[in-house]
Amino acid sequence: MEKTAAVAGLEALVASVAALADCARSGLGLGSEGADPLREQADACLDGLEETARVEAILAAWKVQFTAGYSTKSLALTAPATTPGEHTAQDMGVVADVACALTVSERSASALLAQSHELTSALPLTLEALEAGDLSWQHAKVMVDETASLDPASAKALEAHFLDPGAPNPARGCPAGELIPSRFRHKARTWRERHHPDSIEKRHTRSAQDRRLEYAPDRDGMAWLSAHLPADQAAGIWNRTTTAARALQGPAESRTLTQLRADIAATWLLTAGLESTTTGNPVTSAGGIPADRAAAATGPAGDVGAAGDCGVPGQVPGQVPGRVPSPAAQVLVTVPVFALMGLTDEPATLDGFGPIPASMARKLVAEGATSFHRVLTDPRDGAPLEIGRASYRIPPAMRQWLRLRDGKCPFPGCTNQSLDNEADHLLAWAEGGTTGITNLGQPCPKHHRLKHTTAWTPTKAGTNTPPGWTSPTGRHYPSEHQDWEPPQWPAQVLSELVPDKHP
Repeated sequence: MEKTAAVAGLEALVASVAALADCARSGLGLGSEGADPLREQADACLDGLEETARVEAILAAWKVQFTAGYSTKSLALTAPATTPGEHTAQDMGVVADVACALTVSERSASALLAQSHELTSALPLTLEALEAGDLSWQHAKVMVDETASLDPASAKALEAHFLDPGAPNPARGCPAGELIPSRFRHKARTWRERHHPDSIEKRHTRSAQDRRLEYAPDRDGMAWLSAHLPADQAAGIWNRTTTAARALQGPAESRTLTQLRADIAATWLLTAGLESTTTGNPVTSAGGIPADRAAAATGPAGDVGAAGDCGVPGQVPGQVPGRVPSPAAQVLVTVPVFALMGLTDEPATLDGFGPIPASMARKLVAEGATSFHRVLTDPRDGAPLEIGRASYRIPPAMRQWLRLRDGKCPFPGCTNQSLDNEADHLLAWAEGGTTGITNLGQPCPKHHRLKHTTAWTPTKAGTNTPPGWTSPTGRHYPSEHQDWEPPQWPAQVLSELVPDKHP
């Protein structure tokens, strides 16, 4: 570590520890003299949590610097390795020293050494943000993971997109450090897929060869069954199962949504969706789903949740008694118009997953799959147009636009995908709120209840931006924004618009 950087890091750490001590004193009620000392102590505890996270990030940056520094200096102190065996032995010695110093496994120490090397040698903006306390260690690890297979120029571009406000196309919405790590990973992976030097078509073709079903025994008579599938198949299965599970919920259903998903999936796999029945007896599926409650499907195509703001689906016309429900869950597929025409290979976007090959999107659209709803983007800026209405009832088209705008529940940190969310007026209709896109949100059931039962309130939304949230303490938390990008223009189209003046 350079001396100037070390001094700056030490000063930041001292300042953060001092601020943390002030928060601790206030949180314990030492020196509270305001009109509402209890509120002051509660606010001080939240301030203390924020400052603690900053101190942890700064300490993580120091750990990275010490780890990388020891690796470099210990190798410099030993004689150069002359054989592969000697080189391996030197590496093993460094890993063992770091593991013993931190009291961690050698596997963890080896991972830390690799991460520290990447941060100190190839990701300067990430390390700088970590040293300043603006990124957590989890965020830094995500950056290391997502740049691992990129060439230096692509890795630098990905890092700049999220951490350099002066980048050509900086990330929209709240800063990377204000996203929970899993959401930051999703956004970083999405950007990586769009800008990877190798075409997503080629990478998907290679990866599809590795599709598989895996079985792993677990404790207490349980086991894991997982499938590595193409994204469109996996998303369709997940959303279809979630729709069926959500529709089966009610006062008489004791199982959770998670349990219902598992029971329904097991039923469909073990019975192929069909059950035999005997006259006069109620039919029960392998997942314990009574036939008279098996109408767990959406309405006509595109009419997602049309029963009201909370969108309770109805029964599919012609539902066969005794058949486990097979709902047609609506999954948005956002396709750049030129990619749909086959003129470019830029990725499409699958709701709840991220970028998919354009060929996969064209296949979904061409086959007319009822579970997928196509959304074409404007070739000028990559965003669709707003849909407006003047009535209280929120029509299906506007609900789908909300799903496209927000991508998920807009509450900060929530990962609930758009299929399971509920359209809601930010300012109630009875209080003068309109049914315009800027007065609508789509919180998940949990955060919908939070809005109506606590002092948490959403802020105004925009045409292309979801609403933020204000806590009962007055703190404002922005929502994550979609990173729309202008689509690629094929060369033949550009040549028509701007003809070459030099034949």
